[in-house]
Amino acid sequence: MKREPLAIYIGYDSREPIAFHVAAHSILRRASCPVSITPLVQSQLRAAGLYTRERGPLESTEFSMTRFLVPALCNYKGHAVFMDCDFLCRTDVVELWNEIEGALWGRPLGSHRKAVVCCQHTYQPSETVKFLGQVNVPYPRKNWSSFMVFDNAQCQALTPERVNILSGLELHRFSWLPDEQLGALPLEWNWLIGEYARNKRAKRLRYTLGGPWFSDYAACAGAEEWFAERDAMLWPHEALVTA
Repeated sequence: MKREPLAIYIGYDSREPIAFHVAAHSILRRASCPVSITPLVQSQLRAAGLYTRERGPLESTEFSMTRFLVPALCNYKGHAVFMDCDFLCRTDVVELWNEIEGALWGRPLGSHRKAVVCCQHTYQPSETVKFLGQVNVPYPRKNWSSFMVFDNAQCQALTPERVNILSGLELHRFSWLPDEQLGALPLEWNWLIGEYARNKRAKRLRYTLGGPWFSDYAACAGAEEWFAERDAMLWPHEALVTA
């Protein structure tokens, strides 16, 4: 594992700030390496002139498109993780790095490096509506972009100019990247609550239909685990750290 902090960017939505903070906490209290966590706040990106596109009717969050600015924010250097805010991390982030570096990028760096690695779901959404009444639109490669690891130097096609003009489908379906440069992670790294059966071995839980921070989903599958993480963040002196 590299000594410099692993850059992690988490989508931030002003309607669900608690989701960001709990996701970040779930990373920090389990990490055995330095990490740098940055919220992707759309208003900040607009103020910096990096994000100018109008919000589309099918964008369910404020970070639906801003996630594709991560390589530019890193000046196309190093590596970076992006994840939606509706994740709960169960394991040390070092496990993710070791799996990617060993299985997909090679040791040492070689010709088989991938520009992006993600969990390549193949499913049809079980619900047509998700949190806050948002339409749950089905499309090929759905949810692949909710958890991505970028090799930033290989993602220079994602200039701010292109991120601001490409369609949502072009971005989320990775039309900007040759298929051979897209690597696959086991689904355990992006386990979709409400779409997949319970899995004790899942390394990252994603509350894709809606998380327990919304009243309508307070009793959803996995809610007790999310609330336990929230409580460990708010009252650490009372929490039993199991990581």
